[in-house]
Amino acid sequence: MTDLFNEKAKDWDANEMRTMLSSAIGSSILVHVSLHDQMRVMDFGAGTGLITSQVAPLVKKIVAVDISEAMLNKLVSKPELQGKVEIVCQDIIHQPIAEKFDLIMSAMAMHHVKDTSKLIQRFSEHLSHGALIALADLDNEDGSFHPKDTEGVFHFGFERNPLQIILEKHGFREIKFITAHTINKEGKKYPIFLVTATKN
Repeated sequence: MTDLFNEKAKDWDANEMRTMLSSAIGSSILVHVSLHDQMRVMDFGAGTGLITSQVAPLVKKIVAVDISEAMLNKLVSKPELQGKVEIVCQDIIHQPIAEKFDLIMSAMAMHHVKDTSKLIQRFSEHLSHGALIALADLDNEDGSFHPKDTEGVFHFGFERNPLQIILEKHGFREIKFITAHTINKEGKKYPIFLVTATKN
């Protein structure tokens, strides 16, 4: 599989819009999720670890999952994440991880996955009973957020109600949406939601 982020990984963290967004999503997770020092966390679509870096000091372990080896290499090179984060470069839809987590978090990765329902099912399967999710992504938009013909984009954001129905179908309850951040880009506003929920 071609690594679509091979070139992008090099200066990923230098993008101001991206670092502001990651900071806002990370802050929202810290406010809306009760983290503790025994928690085992999966960061799905972890990229270079912009969210992982904010959560890692407060939990026991983070497994950073991504299909981009270049992005994970960037993540694992960060000194503050040494010994706290394990990287896993695989597609968990086709190749699940043989462990359970207390929290799965994800920032701006779901729109890169074709089958949203299958992804949520996998999240549910990877969670212990009573475990949590904290998923951030674009609210439904007109397709202008990414440059035209960007590879690997399957959804122009998500409608909150249909996403809630998918979450309920796969055994999640206490589902709450908030707007974690709004990106202003080329004169348009793109709200970013954070949805938290508990596995039944």
